[in-house]
Amino acid sequence: MALTNALRRAASRVVPSAARVFQVTNPRYTHHGSAVFAAVHRRSDLSNTVFERSFPSNFRHFSTRQSASDESLVKIIEEEIQCALNSDQNINKVEELPQSFPFKLQDNPGLYTVTLTREYQGETIVVEVQMPSTVTGEHADIDDDGDAGDEKGAQSELPLVVRVSKSRGPCLEFNCTAFPDDISIDSLSVRDPDISEDQIGYEGPEFTDLDENLQKAFHKYLEIRGVKPSTTNFLHEYMINKDDREYVRWLKNLKKFVEA
Repeated sequence: MALTNALRRAASRVVPSAARVFQVTNPRYTHHGSAVFAAVHRRSDLSNTVFERSFPSNFRHFSTRQSASDESLVKIIEEEIQCALNSDQNINKVEELPQSFPFKLQDNPGLYTVTLTREYQGETIVVEVQMPSTVTGEHADIDDDGDAGDEKGAQSELPLVVRVSKSRGPCLEFNCTAFPDDISIDSLSVRDPDISEDQIGYEGPEFTDLDENLQKAFHKYLEIRGVKPSTTNFLHEYMINKDDREYVRWLKNLKKFVEA
């Protein structure tokens, strides 16, 4: 049995070699093979032609059209950047803090807020100032027709989150809205560090439901710590300019992405 298997393996190696010799020495077989190769080659060319005809020429130039579209988008973004720069000459102005400004101001480019910090008699006061929005309601100017003020009379409102903390224990958190020459306290809560974020702590009643004298006392409390109209009036102008700067920065980031 072992001898038979050895003979079979030897024969399997000899037969292909003989076949190759036959292909080379036999003209008829060689001619037939060439014909087959030519037919296969023609079929390959036909397949390529069919593939090309299956897709319109504009599909093959899609990448070129996409590039032209991107170039047009970049041009429009550049025009918008220039328009924003021309409309506000103070966009790159560096505001200097007034000498009486009681806080240290931290403004990180690209962020929606700025942060004010100060120490006061063992307390740490942190104020998060958000972007301004258009004033509506009682703080808006009223024209002779009784309508809300137009663009000339429109004023801004500034959302603030004021946190007052000591070395240990809870902190007070005020949500405020700063108008020109006026600050409204929207809510007041006591943040207990022993209560996790997954738990719902009691935040107290609505601020407007508190006794009027208590409301006035908390306004005075914030004023003593530097949260007062003289502070927020400067922040109004500062945040409006920051909003313009962030818009231009945003446009430039869009331009870089499209060009990449």
